[in-house]
Amino acid sequence: MKNLLGYLGFVLILGGGSGLLADRLGGFRLFGFVRFLVPDGHETVGYAALLVLGVLLAIPAARRG
Repeated sequence: MKNLLGYLGFVLILGGGSGLLADRLGGFRLFGFVRFLVPDGHETVGYAALLVLGVLLAIPAARRG
């Protein structure tokens, strides 16, 4: 379970971070799946929420082990 939380947190951190960068800098999206998780018109807030959720999932995984 610890590994699953760590991997999921890592993917969400990368996806949220790359989404924020692509949204702000107008570039290419590295993780295309995150656009399906974020509603249209709320990209910045949605990507930031993914980033925060990834950090919140990764912290307990790192503490356990």
